[in-house]
Amino acid sequence: MHQEPGPWVEVDLGSLVRNARRYHDLVGVPLLPMVKANGYGLGAVPVARALEPLDPWGFGVATPEEGAALRAAGITRPIISFIPLHPDRTDLYLSRDLRPVIGDLEALRVWTSRSQQPFHLEVDTGMARSGIRWEDSAALERARALLEAKGGGWEGVFTHFHSSDTDPAATETQWRRLQDVIAALGRRPSLVHAANSAAAQAGPTYAADLARPGIFLYGGAAGTLYPEPVARLHARVVAVRRIPAGTTVGYGATWVVERDTVIATLGIGYADGMHRTLGGRGQVDFNGRLAPIARVTMDMTMVAHVGEEVESGEIATIFGGRWSLDDQAGAAGTISYELLTALGPRVARRYL
Repeated sequence: MHQEPGPWVEVDLGSLVRNARRYHDLVGVPLLPMVKANGYGLGAVPVARALEPLDPWGFGVATPEEGAALRAAGITRPIISFIPLHPDRTDLYLSRDLRPVIGDLEALRVWTSRSQQPFHLEVDTGMARSGIRWEDSAALERARALLEAKGGGWEGVFTHFHSSDTDPAATETQWRRLQDVIAALGRRPSLVHAANSAAAQAGPTYAADLARPGIFLYGGAAGTLYPEPVARLHARVVAVRRIPAGTTVGYGATWVVERDTVIATLGIGYADGMHRTLGGRGQVDFNGRLAPIARVTMDMTMVAHVGEEVESGEIATIFGGRWSLDDQAGAAGTISYELLTALGPRVARRYL
């Protein structure tokens, strides 16, 4: 019987598509699925191809290189690269038919002087990350003048909600600021978008013309919205030992067993995306039996399989089984996004 030589993640593309359909039913507008960071670690090209039958408007990436990879794989729908355009990279966008995000006046000036191809203008309504600030009246006035003179390619305007999962009042404030900026710019482009995964809790309220689902597609909770699991991370037991009470486990000798314990060593470590913070906090699933993680090293993880027999070659599920992606992220002190995007190249991707 064939055994995977290292850790692997099962990606249930059927569940991903059902999550996308459910999200679409909530917002009621065309989707702009985010497939950045290699499809949240699960494979941008397989994810995009799986979503094609849902007729999304296009796809969102972070960098133009990510967009170019989708083009090379035959993806023809519109692609928006969400890291703001640096003017020196204009030719790359044009040669790959990518839509840039423009978040400052210099980039706006260069793009509109070089091309009438579509672009999307970013408005910073409170994230303080990128985009023209909503209260910067001087910048907005200059942007309006540029758009009136050379803005034939101005296709979209958008913002990014910072707390749509937890703070409805802040989300409403950001939405109102975006509407004020659109009014200040003198006209509304054909595409306005703001809704991320958690914004779908409000149904179509913030849907506008496009909605940008991200983590919800990939099986991560978004506020009160709980999707179907998509990713199941597995690793095999590569060594087993029974150790007596008082024995230490792992580097630093700080984890000490209080009773006779079976330690199962898994062939996965932090070089594969297994967070070191899971030592002493996380759990793994052995066919429905949860076992605590003792320590995580670069290539291997030790699990305290107390009172149970376990054999070399047995499969442990790191997340996606009884212990979910969000459970493991919480144990690591982080968010589901980070666990998925941390999956390293040694983790094989298997598609269901």
